This record gives sequence, structure tokens and C-alpha cells, in this order.
Amino acid sequence: MGGMAKTEAGTGTGRRVSEARERLLKTAAQLFYAEGIHTVGVDRLVAESKVTNATFYRHFRSKEDLAVAYLQSVDQAIRIQIDTLTAADVPTDGILRGIGASLVDQIRSPGYRGCAFLNAAAEFPDPDHPVHRAVVQHRDWFLQTITGLFAAITVEQADHAGRHFVMLRDGAMSAGYLGDPVLAGETLLRGIEGLLRIHAARGKDERASSDSASDQTSSAAETVSDIECSPSAGPR
Repeated sequence: MGGMAKTEAGTGTGRRVSEARERLLKTAAQLFYAEGIHTVGVDRLVAESKVTNATFYRHFRSKEDLAVAYLQSVDQAIRIQIDTLTAADVPTDGILRGIGASLVDQIRSPGYRGCAFLNAAAEFPDPDHPVHRAVVQHRDWFLQTITGLFAAITVEQADHAGRHFVMLRDGAMSAGYLGDPVLAGETLLRGIEGLLRIHAARGKDERASSDSASDQTSSAAETVSDIECSPSAGPR
């Protein structure tokens, strides 16, 4: 204990300070996810992490500060998973399917209790609270990432496809906790397949429309000339 105290005071290598922080973060991740952030107090976090109160407050200004770090660690893990898929030279639709498969694995895993971010948002509804902001930041990034993947297939309505995917994901993660996780996973994968099929068809239509655009220019102009695009000024 004497050696740890010296290191925490800054006289050592700093390694044990890092270890203490990692223990706190690991303990928080387990307890916050399983029981909720509000339910778990600092005394319990300190006791189960085997650190002192002074060590806790040296690394985290408050329990909410630790909660933000917990959510950031979950966010980082998801980013690494997606980066691994994109770095594997997998087709874009395969990346989206891989994200879906990873979600299904999570939904069916022991101890699954829903989405860590949705759970945290429910506990911290104030949009100005740091925990709530951490949730929003993650969800903004996830939506942008998914939308970008759909845009790589075709930009046509990629924003709609991205939002649809995120809603499928949110619903499956909630249904997997509250209902049958196997059914929730199967439904999610079917939904992703349907979404990919529809979105790929948009891309084919867009390419076909582009290829035939020059042949249709004159006839389209004749058709458009008969359409009133603004309110009529009255009989002519």
C-alpha cells in the first residue's frame, strides 16, 4: 500500500495510477450497465475497485464524470469494431450486415440489458447534462457513419436509409432486452436485408435514369412545359 500511495502522489512511474483508473472504469462499466448510473454510489465504486476515495477524485471529479468516461469507452469500442470492418476490404453492404451481426451477438449475450446509451439518456434527460451530451455525440457519429455507408452504395435517399437503420437498431436493442432476444435479432437482420435491397434498387434506378437522360431530354421538355409550377395568375 505504501508503494501505491507514492505512485499515486506522482513520485513513481504513474503505472499504478493508470491501473487504478482502469479498475474504476471497468467496475463502473459493469455496475452502471447492469444496475444503472443513479443506483450505484461512489462508495461502492471505490470499494469494488479496491481504491481510495482520494484516488477516485484524483481521476474523476464526480460520479457523473466517471459516467461520461464509461460512455466514451463504449463509444470507442464501437468505433473500433466498425473501423475493423471497413479496414477488411469488405463490400459496403457487407459492412452494414457485419454491424447488424455484431448487434445480434450483443443482444443474445449473457447479461444483456439493452443499449448503454439509451439507458443513460433515460437516466439523464436534461439535454445540457454532460452524460446526455455524451449520448447525443455518440448517436450523431453513429448516424453519420451509417448514412455514409449507405451513400457509398448510392447517395439517393442515403439519409433516409441511415435513419431507418438506426431506428431498426434501437428497436431491436430494446426488444432484445424486454422480449425474446432471438426473435429480436432475426427481425433486425431481416430488416437490414430489406433496407439494403430497397436502397440498392434506388441506386440501379438512379444509374438507369442517368444513362437514358440524354435520350429523354426533348420529350421531357415538352411534358414539363405543360406543368404549372407556380400558382396560376388566372385565366389566359
